Amino acid sequence: MPRKLESDTIGMLLTDVSRLLRGAFDRKVNAMELGITPGEARALIQVAVTEGIKQTEIATRMGIEPMTLSAYLDRLEALGLVARVPDPADRRAKNVIVTDKADPLLAELMTGLREMMTAYTDGLGDEGRELLRSSLRILRDNLRRLDPCLAGKEKGTAE
Repeated sequence: MPRKLESDTIGMLLTDVSRLLRGAFDRKVNAMELGITPGEARALIQVAVTEGIKQTEIATRMGIEPMTLSAYLDRLEALGLVARVPDPADRRAKNVIVTDKADPLLAELMTGLREMMTAYTDGLGDEGRELLRSSLRILRDNLRRLDPCLAGKEKGTAE
């Protein structure tokens, strides 16, 4: 007889919440009618958070293929929301920055996402939200420190 596994482990809960949040994010971005896709919105947020890093690093942080990111950035660049600039340390590489034109869109996007997260974290209260955020930071930092596949590849915070 197959063994029933526990479904409320930290890993299972994080996986389930991550999947549900991604779907909610996609629906929220689509409902806001910002003129960009959910993937482009994720890329724009990541560029704003990590301004000035290489495209390959952004793709790694987002967990997507560099070609997928390139397509998102091509569209965002065509809309005037991001720019690719030469990397001062590597003339072959391009860093990505947010343009001033993106500021109003980012503000609207982040307001909508904050409203969404406030609703989804209802019942936690401010102290509970901060405890969750703090606990997730510790988990993220431990993963980066202890997982040899991640060691040295990521710094700072992501989406």
